[in-house]
Amino acid sequence: MEFESFLSLISRLDQAQLGGLNSHLKMIPKERKLFSQQNIEKMQPKKAAVLALFYPKFNNETFFLLILRANYNGTHSSQISFPGGKFEIFDKDLEYTALRETYEEVGVQSNEVHIKKQLSDTFIPPSNFIVRPYMGVAMRTPNFNHNHEVEKIIEVKLSDLLSDKTITTKNLTTSYMKNIDIPCFKLNNYTVWGATAMMLSEIKDLLKSL
Repeated sequence: MEFESFLSLISRLDQAQLGGLNSHLKMIPKERKLFSQQNIEKMQPKKAAVLALFYPKFNNETFFLLILRANYNGTHSSQISFPGGKFEIFDKDLEYTALRETYEEVGVQSNEVHIKKQLSDTFIPPSNFIVRPYMGVAMRTPNFNHNHEVEKIIEVKLSDLLSDKTITTKNLTTSYMKNIDIPCFKLNNYTVWGATAMMLSEIKDLLKSL
């Protein structure tokens, strides 16, 4: 999708309804336990925020950013995600968290990003985080400079996300089940599953509804 067409499309985002759980369920295996809002609140999850950043690249085509997280001793080691991280006490709100973490992880200044839409919160049981995603736009291709938390920058064509050909399943062993078929996206030869896939599903449904 050309960037000008994308900008025209997202000019209607304010009036668009979020897919929420209906979008998330498309990328959740049937074996996974679903948590009610009441149960999530009882678990007192930590707060975090991520940024889905869209920008022009290569003949003015629209791309968005994913990252491969570095290998470390933690729940989300070596996983594909959006840039983002934990809410800190000095953050004024979760939007600030998303922008701050994006700058720290991939070097994109907050003044380069125009936040266009707050998406549905996503609960991540293994790490007990509730994550708030934001859609943002940069008007030019950013100069990425990743830190030690990021193994690799992954730039994905928006048209690939919007194509149903990139949706597949993969047999995986997770923190909650062994050898289960998990819905996922295959983007740039990377398997994207879990919370990031749920967020991408909502973005895809949102853009297709405009």
